[in-house]
Amino acid sequence: MKISRRSMLALMAASGLAPLHAAEMPEPLKVLGKRKGLNVGNAIGGRHFRDPAYQALMARECNMLVAENEGKWQALEPQPGQYNFGPADEMYAWAKSQGMLIRGHNLIWQEAKWLPKWVNDYDFGAQPAKAAEALLRKHVTTVCDHFGDAIYSYDVVNEAVDQKTGELRKNVFTERLGAVPQMDLAFRLAHERAPKAELVYNDYMGPDAESAKHRAGVLKLLHDLKSRGTPIHALGLQSHIGSSDDLSTAARQREWRKFLDEVTGMGLGLLITEFDVNDRKLPVDIAKRDAGVAALAKDYLDVTLSYRQCRDFLLWGMTDDASWLQVWKEAKREDGAQMRPTPFDDQRRAKPLRDAIAAAINAAPVRAVS
Repeated sequence: MKISRRSMLALMAASGLAPLHAAEMPEPLKVLGKRKGLNVGNAIGGRHFRDPAYQALMARECNMLVAENEGKWQALEPQPGQYNFGPADEMYAWAKSQGMLIRGHNLIWQEAKWLPKWVNDYDFGAQPAKAAEALLRKHVTTVCDHFGDAIYSYDVVNEAVDQKTGELRKNVFTERLGAVPQMDLAFRLAHERAPKAELVYNDYMGPDAESAKHRAGVLKLLHDLKSRGTPIHALGLQSHIGSSDDLSTAARQREWRKFLDEVTGMGLGLLITEFDVNDRKLPVDIAKRDAGVAALAKDYLDVTLSYRQCRDFLLWGMTDDASWLQVWKEAKREDGAQMRPTPFDDQRRAKPLRDAIAAAINAAPVRAVS
């Protein structure tokens, strides 16, 4: 009798096999990725950057770093003209010492509530369009010039499409420049100041039916930018997946492939930029939950990594205690149990999710050398 992969994962988890300690770990994910032309990275920041054990785990498994918050406008310029590059500089210097590539996240977080308060309160004066362009130019130029060639890839614009309506979000820049023209300007400025960097639009649309409008809105935005000749190179797939993103059925896979086919058909690359698995709808039993998380991940990654245009895979936290999902109220479990959304537990021990990621990388096709 043939046992399905999903059943096998469940059996392995239910068997009570002890998680592997770091000394017993198989080949690092970055080594597996290198064989396939795939970079493997992680978002790090705050107290976890100061944790030697966490740093060591990341250095072992990853060849790419993205700052979780330290590269955002709110962190870099909390007050007008008062820059705070220190935390990001320190983090990037560490990444460089480890031979890691660096992703910049992000130049513009489109939703108004994520812009610095002073930007939302900015007096654009009698010539608002001219003032808005000048402010945007100053920010992008200052950030790109400061980091120079250190940044391999930039999320130029983050989350511009409303997930419920598929329409473009509004902010102080879109109100004065127009949404697509504002984003086009941001990409052109980034290309001018960081000509070697990959320029990415990043968003969290998924394969589930509820994301249909979100996916359609993202596709329209990408088409509009491409039609203007905007220097955009890739789409970032945040990939904060959960039970609603289950790709175990052929119908779900067709819908996701249809979306990815249209993106890559525009000549754009793909990145998995913020991967984790929300387990709030899975059983509280840890063995069953870990098996369910691993199965969801393997199904999603098998489809998404089958695209050779996808050359980067980044986790949004490597250990459960480092995950943003532990504090995001919309993500918490109703039973109050701690989330287990990452490849390693709080003691830095590998979980079935780590094996699922490794298996998906091993199953992925080799990417051509660029």
